[in-house]
Amino acid sequence: MKKFEIFKTVQLILYILLAGTALLTIFRDEELYQTIAADPHVRLLSIVLWLALGLAFLFMFFDFGSYTDLKRENSELDQAVYADALTGVANRYSCDAYLAQYLNKPLPRDMGCITLDLTNLQEINENEGHEGGDQAIRAFSDILTGAAEDKRVRTAGSRGHRPAGENDHDRTHQECFVGRNGGNKFLVIFRNCTQKKLEAYLQVVEERVKEQNSAREDCMRYTAGSALAETAQVSSLTALVALSDHLAMQMQSEAPEQLETDGLGI
Repeated sequence: MKKFEIFKTVQLILYILLAGTALLTIFRDEELYQTIAADPHVRLLSIVLWLALGLAFLFMFFDFGSYTDLKRENSELDQAVYADALTGVANRYSCDAYLAQYLNKPLPRDMGCITLDLTNLQEINENEGHEGGDQAIRAFSDILTGAAEDKRVRTAGSRGHRPAGENDHDRTHQECFVGRNGGNKFLVIFRNCTQKKLEAYLQVVEERVKEQNSAREDCMRYTAGSALAETAQVSSLTALVALSDHLAMQMQSEAPEQLETDGLGI
């Protein structure tokens, strides 16, 4: 798609340059102008050529319009295939596709993973109905995506230097993947990650969940487990995710009282 866009842009530029050059040549060359005006055969040929150029321009314009429509349709299709319909974040298929990128490849040491479970979703569904449960999932998803944009997370122990011209929003989306891994499970994967970044992210999530719970009838309760490739004894991204998921489940079983009172388990 990108190559097609470049090709059509170059084609339009060349067309405008050639058409402009032809017009200037005709109007600046008095002899040529008079020849076209005096000879009916030359004049007819010129008219046919200009009509052909005009049609070519219209077809190029049509191509750009069709290309724009195609891009929009592809974007909508990607949204339908890769995005969770309820929350807008990456869906289970996208999570699997993200993990598949690292199959049979060495695990980058700068990767960090957090898995989170919204542990009382069933309770919210029973008390507030499925619409209440959907609202809780959307609110929790918004918290997870928003926390990645928080300045404390962006500046917490990042490795390396930012490339020239790269803004905070672009860098966050390149370095942080947030997905709903089915039901009440969420997955967050960081590149360029450190232990400080994982801790800062979990701290921001905790604060925002508490703020959200202050306005809710049924508090959201969750568990979270985190793992950093640099310190974990694993060799693949799927194993890193499994480790963080195990830690989240372990936290849920070890701290039920905290979950009930604080609304979290990290």
